[in-house]
Amino acid sequence: MWRWLLIAPLLVVLILFALSNTAAVPVAFWPFDLVWLAPLSVVVLSVSALAFLLGATVSWVASLPHRSRARRMTESARVLEAELSGLRAEQARDIPPGAHRPPGTGATGSTTGSTTGSTLALTAR
Repeated sequence: MWRWLLIAPLLVVLILFALSNTAAVPVAFWPFDLVWLAPLSVVVLSVSALAFLLGATVSWVASLPHRSRARRMTESARVLEAELSGLRAEQARDIPPGAHRPPGTGATGSTTGSTTGSTLALTAR
């Protein structure tokens, strides 16, 4: 819905531009002896479309290093999460079944509401 509120006025302007500028203009390509007669609206809109595609290509090429870095960081986070999961499982195996666990800890020995990242040291009595 919101997209059409932005696109509709632009389409109306482009259609009115095309209908208002129908005069034929010669388009010459310099190194060649080629002259093309085309409506002014077609020439302007074609040049605009080519400029847009060139800008999009430059933007895409400029974003490649950032996308590559984001991909590497995602993979690194996946590896670190797997390592953390393994360490939590190992810590849970080291706790004897009848050992006292502080309140608020789950089966893995980590606090359920903690987001500080501190380690929980459990001692068997």
